[in-house]
Order: sequence, then C-alpha cells, then structure tokens
Amino acid sequence: MTAPTPSLPRTTAVIGSGIIGACIAAELVVRGHAVTLIDPADAGGEQAASFGNGAFISPASILPMSFPGMWRKVPGYLTDRSGPVTIRWRDLPGLTPWLWRFLLSGATEARWRRTASSLHALLADAPERHRSLAARIGRADLIRQNGLIYAFRDRAAFQGDALGWQIRRDHDVTMEELGAADLARLVPCLNPRYTFGILVTSGAHCTDPGGYVGTLAGWAAANGARHVPAAATGFDARDGRVTAVRTTLGPVPCDAAVIAAGIHSGPLVYLTGDRVPMTAERGYHVEVTNPAVAPAIPVMPQDGKMANTLTAGGLRAAGQVELGAADAPPDWRRADILLDHLLRCYPGLGPRAGLTVRRWQGNRPSTPDGLPVISPASGMAGVFHAFGHGHIGLAAGPKTGALIADLVEGTPPAIDMRPYAVSRFRTKAGR
Repeated sequence: MTAPTPSLPRTTAVIGSGIIGACIAAELVVRGHAVTLIDPADAGGEQAASFGNGAFISPASILPMSFPGMWRKVPGYLTDRSGPVTIRWRDLPGLTPWLWRFLLSGATEARWRRTASSLHALLADAPERHRSLAARIGRADLIRQNGLIYAFRDRAAFQGDALGWQIRRDHDVTMEELGAADLARLVPCLNPRYTFGILVTSGAHCTDPGGYVGTLAGWAAANGARHVPAAATGFDARDGRVTAVRTTLGPVPCDAAVIAAGIHSGPLVYLTGDRVPMTAERGYHVEVTNPAVAPAIPVMPQDGKMANTLTAGGLRAAGQVELGAADAPPDWRRADILLDHLLRCYPGLGPRAGLTVRRWQGNRPSTPDGLPVISPASGMAGVFHAFGHGHIGLAAGPKTGALIADLVEGTPPAIDMRPYAVSRFRTKAGR
C-alpha cells in the first residue's frame, strides 16, 4: 500500500465487504479517502465466498478452469455427481449461454496462455502483498508463507498436466519437484500413495480467511471508514456522474462508488449500463475440528483438486465446482466427497465416525473467460467494477484494491487493464 495522501479525502462508497471489498476499503483509507462500506452483513461472515475458500495464496493459480478440449468432458460433468466439476441438470437451460462462452474462452492453447498471463499480472506478488497487508493491520500471524504442495500419485500423473505446469514456469512461478522421500519428510501424515509433488516455494496461505476479512474491515473502520448495514439498491447521478448509492437505509452520498458485491453484483452493474455474464461456481468445504494429524504445509492432491489447509477452524478441505443457480439448496453430498478424499489422503485422521466435521457451501462469482472485472462502468462516471474473481478472490484481493484505488484517483495502473475491462463483454444493458 502507498502512503496516505495529504489532500482532502474523496468520499468513496464500497459495495460489498468480502475479501475484495475489504481490501479496496483498506487501500482507499490508506490513501486518504473517506470510505463507506455498504453491506447488510458483517464482514468475514459465512455468507461470503471468501469465508470458505481453500486459503491458498498461490502465484501458480493462473490457469483458468476452461482449457483446450474441455468440451469433451461436459457430458461427464452432467452425469457424474462425484467428480470435481459438475453441472446441475435443472439449471442447464439458464446456464447454457454462459457455458458456451466459457468453453470458447479456453478452446485453444493461445487463449489459455493469454488468460494465464492476465491472471499472472494479478497474482505474481500476491503472497508479498498479503504479508504486508496483514502486518499493517497488526495480524501478521494470519498469513504464512512456507510454500504450497501440489501432490500427484506419480510422475506420470504429473505429466498429464505438463502443459499447465510449463505455462506456470514460463511465467516465472518458482517451484521445486518433490519425490516420495521429500513428501514423506515435508508432509509425513500424507498417504504414501502420493509419490511425486510440486512445491510452489513462494506460495502462502491464510490461517483464518473469515477472520482475516473481518479484521481488514475492522481496521478500515478504526481508521475512519464507516459501515452502513444495508443492501445497495441503485444509484443517484447528476450529469451522468454518481452522487449517491441508494440503499435500504437511504442514500449514501459519494464522489465514487465501487461494486464489489461478488455474485450479487449483477443487478447493480446493469444499472450502470453494463451487462456481465456471471454465474455461481458453487464451492464447498469441510473442516475436521481438532484433527489428529494435519499437514504443516498446505497440500492440494491433484486427484481430488481440493485444497487441504490447517485453519483456525480445523483441517479444511475446500474445492468442488458445482455450476448452477446461486440460490439452489446445498447438495451436501459434494461436501461428503471432500471428506472422503481427506480421509484417504490422511489415514491418521482415524475413522469417519469419530470425527467432528463442519460443512459449508458458498458461491464464487465467475465470468466465462476466467478473468475478473476490474474496470470503470460504461454508463455512469465515478462507478467502478470489482467482481467476478472466481477461484482467485482471496489471492487477488490486495492487488485489486490497489488497481481500483488507482482508477478512482485517475492514476494509470501499473499493469495493462484491458483484459479486465467490462467492455470485453460488448453487450450493453438496455436503458
């Protein structure tokens, strides 16, 4: 974060207090803005996607979910309820336009690489930004940087993902190969069936994602930000420029407004003249409280595609992608799949019947091309978009905060912002 500016503060309303909104609010406070954080819920609560993520802060998370040849897997996603990705049949008609754009976005290796480059620009220094931010708010203990392990059954399984790992190397992601002996030394509780791994040496993790977001918002409030516990419903404007955010508790005057409401951003975005195709990547986690064993370094077993991280709540397994309506009831079988993987990965956890387990489901806000929207609104000056981060919300939070603060202040950001522009979706909302 940059030092506070001595000039009179602008009044900026930030809609949404998840990890993105909290990071934006904190950055704007540091820069001397008068900030109002608008959210009907408390920051860091279970209602937010950032509460339940896998806690990874990985510079390696640059590969979008859509990849060349993925279209061949769609029938399996529709029929296999136990796989890491599934599509809810009942939601398929409404999901089809988004799914079509999603498949096209990763249809060629060139597109895959282009998106990876844009994600790299957001994530390359994510661990360092989080360490700095956590230290600033007096909670350095919430971010640990001792690497991240991606575990494979054997080298042959790794070779099946070789192109993805080569793309990561091409973007200077620092990594080391691990053999069976290395895995046994670094993660002695891991099932020895995993005999090959990659250690992303610069990777970090958050020990309490929900607590981190709540602490960030609390720090912003202690340094002058105001929380309005209301839902944003629209905007007031004069001569095409925002003057206030309408809320269920009345208007909140502002010079600028940031839409950072995650999966709930769409209706507000529409009111600014934009329409963004976005769906819920419904994710799940389980936490084994007081586990008998747990990895000291977070692990992502590649056959389960789940992050295994020791958090304040216990040993968390987070993952699964269930494409469907955000308001659909949770399918707790998806969480049970994660628990089954966890028991297979760490035999020392003991029998399932003896465990105390918490389950969670949340909605990642995902665009079809795998990139967030970080951009001025098209039809209302002074409004900015910051949503659609999908799997990278936690990791990209501080960088997004800095980029949005630059845009609010009219300062050219240090990276090319065109890949994240709302204009890439072309379709404008009707007035």
